[in-house]
Amino acid sequence: MEVKLGGRGKSMKWRLLRTGHNSGVWNMAVDEAIMIHVAKKVVPPTFRLYGWVPPALSLGRLQSFERDVDPDSCRSLGVDVVRRPTGGRAVLHDNEVTYSFIISEDDPLLPPDLRDSFYLATEGIVKGLALLGIEAEIQGRQGAGSLADAYRRELQGRRAPDQSVQSGACFDSPSWYEVVAGSKKLVGSAQARLKGVFLQHGSVLITLGADKVCRVLRYDDPDARDQASTQLLEHATSIEAILGRSVSFREVEEAVISGMQNHISPIELVEGQLLPEELSSAKDLIAQKYGADTWTKRR
Repeated sequence: MEVKLGGRGKSMKWRLLRTGHNSGVWNMAVDEAIMIHVAKKVVPPTFRLYGWVPPALSLGRLQSFERDVDPDSCRSLGVDVVRRPTGGRAVLHDNEVTYSFIISEDDPLLPPDLRDSFYLATEGIVKGLALLGIEAEIQGRQGAGSLADAYRRELQGRRAPDQSVQSGACFDSPSWYEVVAGSKKLVGSAQARLKGVFLQHGSVLITLGADKVCRVLRYDDPDARDQASTQLLEHATSIEAILGRSVSFREVEEAVISGMQNHISPIELVEGQLLPEELSSAKDLIAQKYGADTWTKRR
């Protein structure tokens, strides 16, 4: 999907935020705070890149904490647990670059179709990966497997037909319209449309850490956990695994920014800062929602 501007072709500006590494509750609260202020037309569409310290396991909005999370393992490994406002399954955020893209639903550049809306940010990520030397594509498009088959897996418990262990991990199999490299999932994405605002989250894996992912998730027995780890390695990959070298957060961040800018041109990504009002909203959201068990453990 090419981003096209209607009317007079006047250049537009979107905000770029590089907020570095922060806690899981802060990251989720900030994304929702941005949504609030995009809805109020206080800030423009925003593309944010960030990391996580300490590592955090994020659950999908409707995912079961009790069924899928091993809280004792999370504590012993120093992994926080948070719940996202977006859907999907659990992601262990460790050595990765995370992006969020937030835009008003009434923005003429946002496609009304759910599938097409994934392209708006995801194609920019693919272009950024190409700058790193990675040939990636979007699941469900030509050469990346059938969209119908991928969507059917979503409806059938979100697992590929050859899997024998049910997993709560996002990267256990590529879902429709996510980024794959060599048929393995490299970028996991999820969406939410709340109060007239569109949010897309995505995790660009620098390294995978399959054993650690499966240690923080709950399984019926050790054999099932070992099998899940093997399955994860079969279905997911990372930037360092593909390139065969060490890659820094900054290198990936710069490539993603360049790829996104190339994709949305002539729209200009302009680096900015969070407004004081956004930071105030985030502080309230941490206290009232993302830092509270009533949200994190609500299912």
